[in-house]
Amino acid sequence: MERNLTIAITAGEPAGIGPELVALLAARHRERPFPARLVIVGDREVLWARARRIGLSPRYADYDGASFAPVAGGIEVWHQPIAAPVTPGHPDPSNAYSVLAMLQHASDACATGAFAALVTAPAQKSVLLDAGIPFAGHTEFFAQRTHTPRVVMMLVGGTPDAPLRVALVTTHLALKDVPAAITRESVGATLGIVCAELRAKFALTAPRVAVCGLNPHAGEGGHLGREEIDVIAPAIAASRAAGNDVTGPVPADTMFVPDFARRHDAIVAMYHDQGLPALKAASFGHGINVTLGLPFIRTSVDHGTALDLAADAARARDADPGSLFAAVDLAIELAERAAGGK
Repeated sequence: MERNLTIAITAGEPAGIGPELVALLAARHRERPFPARLVIVGDREVLWARARRIGLSPRYADYDGASFAPVAGGIEVWHQPIAAPVTPGHPDPSNAYSVLAMLQHASDACATGAFAALVTAPAQKSVLLDAGIPFAGHTEFFAQRTHTPRVVMMLVGGTPDAPLRVALVTTHLALKDVPAAITRESVGATLGIVCAELRAKFALTAPRVAVCGLNPHAGEGGHLGREEIDVIAPAIAASRAAGNDVTGPVPADTMFVPDFARRHDAIVAMYHDQGLPALKAASFGHGINVTLGLPFIRTSVDHGTALDLAADAARARDADPGSLFAAVDLAIELAERAAGGK
């Protein structure tokens, strides 16, 4: 098995489902190893306790950046201590800065090349905000941490014969603030990143991209809003002039009709709840969040912290780790391609 690639996986909110998902990942890795070295970034004691809680005994070893994992089929843990004891299902703002430090260390290590890719388990944004940390989400945090002026959230799902990729112009933004954030610059920059990353990361030499309108019926010729005429269509025209195969603006209720969606390699939606409900309806449990435009590869699960599952050991044991497995698989695939392996 190739062990040249090292993939970091943050454990997420310590009171959420992340530690159990990591234990299930370790169990899977022991039986059917992923073709990479895996390093969990999180609190060692929390990870052990939560694995035992659901009846698992994973092969965790302390992370040593100077060598490969010492146990075949094992996973290393880069210990990031928490500040306060954890009660599953009940996040504590006292641990917010520990979660922040975990993300900072993982991001910095990826940016320096210590890890080939980063996979993130879900964090509890409300707890970070309650602790006074202005945290809009992983996507925005990593952009700020790496001084990247613009990144794009894209979720990947569907099926192997009909993949579905949905990218967003705006992400974690109140709906009332979305129209002002839809500008020629923001739409154009998103299209540029999506087209470039589909070529570079997904090996699509001539990606076909469809763009949603903002308003119902894509504005109905200006009767339901002029954003399509004044903002989105000009940004599409500029992207086409730059050599990209871009279609739109298309009404969102037409965009996700399967026959139309499968004709395109990616769909660009204007806001979070315009694009993601269709993706999650088709792919929940194996969908993957990919951040485009970062200086490193980052994938994530398509779900939240599932505090209700984490609070109950029996339900936590039955949690579906499919999205985490898929996120690790895609991170390895993208890292191999970046390294020239494919």
